[in-house]
Amino acid sequence: MIDVEQWAEVRRLHFAEGMAIKAIVRATGLSRNTVRAAIRSASPPKYEREAAGSAVDAFEPQIRQLLKATPDMPATVIAERIGWSRGMTVLRDRVRELRPAYLLPEGYGRTVYREGELAQWDLWFPEDLKVPVGFGQTAVLPVIVGVPCYSRWITARMIPSKDKRVFLTKRGEGLAVSRQVDPAMRACRRTAGAGGGSWRGCESRGRRA
Repeated sequence: MIDVEQWAEVRRLHFAEGMAIKAIVRATGLSRNTVRAAIRSASPPKYEREAAGSAVDAFEPQIRQLLKATPDMPATVIAERIGWSRGMTVLRDRVRELRPAYLLPEGYGRTVYREGELAQWDLWFPEDLKVPVGFGQTAVLPVIVGVPCYSRWITARMIPSKDKRVFLTKRGEGLAVSRQVDPAMRACRRTAGAGGGSWRGCESRGRRA
């Protein structure tokens, strides 16, 4: 790297004296590429010191190893584990920079229900309970089971058929008997209705039974 005086001399010889690059090379003893770079450069060369590394650089592999094992380990514990004896600010900054790479996103979420928001309804067929239906015959009758998601208070009622109209009527009666809040949304498991058709529960505005 040439200094400022050499840079100024090369440019004076070229621009003021009109000397060619070959002649400047012979006159100054500089290489052809150095002379070309000085002519093309509009500003004098300056010395730039390389940025000094941080004291925490030597400890980074240990920090990464600890974070890999325990991503939420506090910086104070990390300092103790790696034998850190300097100021905590620079260590905390480095830990804060490295930690996100080891934190895994949560694969689950907590569901919260509000009062009167949602209820789950389903049909249960008690196979071990045969109910007399007349003429000496017995049958397994469906039981409608409802659970308001907020209170988790279970209500159940046996119904004579899984027909959609019967299901909807008895579900409303079950709410009235249990004195629960008729929810704004009702979730029903997909099930076979009358005639082999399938249906889902409906939505309605929230109201008290």
